[in-house]
Amino acid sequence: MKVQDRTTTRGRRAIAWLASMACVLALTPGTATADNPIVQHIYTADPAPMVHDGRVYLYTGHDEDGSTYFTMREWRVFSSADMVNWTDHGSPMSLATFAWADANAWAGQVIARNGKFYWYVPVRQRSNGQMVIGVAVADSPTGPFRDALGRPLVGNNEIDPHAFIDDDGQAYLYWGNPGLWYVRLNPDMISFSGSATRIPLTTAGFGTRTGNASRPTLYEEGPWVFKRNGLYYNVFAAECCSEFLAYSTATGPTGPWTYRGTIMPRQGASFTNHAGVIDFQGGSYFFYHNGALPGGGGYTRSVAVEKFTYNSNGTFPTINMTTTGAPQIGTLNPYVRQEAETIAWGAGIETEASSEGGMNVGWIENGDYIKVKGVAFGAGATAFSARVASATSGGRIEVRLDSATGPTVGTCTVGGTGGWQTWTTTTCAVSGATGTHDLYLRLAGGSGNLFNINWWQFSGTAGSANLLTNGDVENGTTGWGVHGSGTLARNTTVAHGGGGSLSITGRTGAWNGPGQDVTARLTNGKSYTTNVWVRAQSGTPSAKATLSLTAGGTTSYLQLTPAVGVTVNGWTLLTGTTTVSWSGTLSNATFYVETAQGTDSFLVDDASFQ
Repeated sequence: MKVQDRTTTRGRRAIAWLASMACVLALTPGTATADNPIVQHIYTADPAPMVHDGRVYLYTGHDEDGSTYFTMREWRVFSSADMVNWTDHGSPMSLATFAWADANAWAGQVIARNGKFYWYVPVRQRSNGQMVIGVAVADSPTGPFRDALGRPLVGNNEIDPHAFIDDDGQAYLYWGNPGLWYVRLNPDMISFSGSATRIPLTTAGFGTRTGNASRPTLYEEGPWVFKRNGLYYNVFAAECCSEFLAYSTATGPTGPWTYRGTIMPRQGASFTNHAGVIDFQGGSYFFYHNGALPGGGGYTRSVAVEKFTYNSNGTFPTINMTTTGAPQIGTLNPYVRQEAETIAWGAGIETEASSEGGMNVGWIENGDYIKVKGVAFGAGATAFSARVASATSGGRIEVRLDSATGPTVGTCTVGGTGGWQTWTTTTCAVSGATGTHDLYLRLAGGSGNLFNINWWQFSGTAGSANLLTNGDVENGTTGWGVHGSGTLARNTTVAHGGGGSLSITGRTGAWNGPGQDVTARLTNGKSYTTNVWVRAQSGTPSAKATLSLTAGGTTSYLQLTPAVGVTVNGWTLLTGTTTVSWSGTLSNATFYVETAQGTDSFLVDDASFQ
């Protein structure tokens, strides 16, 4: 709930507003491409990304405004399906989660196992003032998290835990500054076998530091261990201060390690850095932090991300910090409900817990805005709706394209609702929103705090809406059929979103799969964007979306998305934009999902073709 005195966060609002001004000054109006740092309304540090069910969940620390030390009291969670629009899930864990801890909510990491999510964090133990490692557990990647033990898991006054599960199922927990340690975690992930083992810090393994006899190697802190193509990587912060990011490799999870060099040089107005590395939707991503926001520095940091490609021999390239960030994967669908706290760039706004669940955007003043990147309006939106609340007289939402001063395609009036959490839905007409654009919701009105926004959604013409009937599969198999042979059914146990997904079993050919007849809905020469989530039920097939076209007596096949490998462990997004054209009279057009080869069963959910 909002506090009664809304002036208590003016400092944070000033930071957010200065960040927006920095973006405006650095970029030409209408061509704003800055997406780093990826969160602008608070300071975030020590990124720990995790891929789960077709989304990247990003766990961070939270540097308090105006800090002159590592003043951190809570951890935060964000998530994204496209690497540019990030949803703020708030703070599902804080120092208060651990009754035995009293300070220093520092760099942690989350890993999934046994259908649960384990968050390992360093905190200061109240009884002795030493840094120890605690572990919390949750049933959801966004929490809430609860103390799994009621005491520290392990501790030796060192920091920065990172968990890794090897291919054989053995889990390891690494941590350390000034040393580097590990334990072998038991399958329950909250206990370990044996005792803590110190990894030898040799110059061959971790590089040579000069001028500090007590620390002869470059290793400083923040180990991030993962395995790729049979090789183990340990990415770490090197040689404070200021730190750069380096790495070592080994043929086993505990070494011996061989130093491989620098990944990210000393950059970014923060004397610390902290890495997280993932693969997602066929790309590799490198997370880090810097001091790029106004007021930023070594104690007020911000998380950023870059997409990269490994060298052909498996080594890291040099990765430099940018303001551009990672490219967008696919597009965002405006014709389904979108949370207001899903943001590519925000100016002036803040977030808070909503009485309707999740988070809402609040503390809105005149001229604040929310940017959402790569919104696919298709043939055209006709209306915009938003869930709003206001304890004052409200204001208005200006729906703009491509910049905060871009064309206005609609304006929604927000009236007073009697409270900051008293919600109503406002709707206004939209004209001129076609194709794919960055969406700017410019928030305007009088002085002071204006209103809150919980979610928004567009409606559109038939040509702009999803051509697929029941694309979210919430109405069973309605609208869907089998392309070729197989058995189609609704699976209510596993879903990407909502209450179920579409299951295809009994396929006898790779081209068999769930499909829909879209003959009457296609326009010749028009570009269509496909987004469909797929999950294997068996095997590891490569899935793709295809359109079969029969025109003038000839059948052709148009691949709508690249073929992407899918697994039983999570959801994978198939996405692509393709121009559809034909000669002669179109007699049949079928959209369907197939595999490149094989007859493995799979699931489909949240499909759109628009």
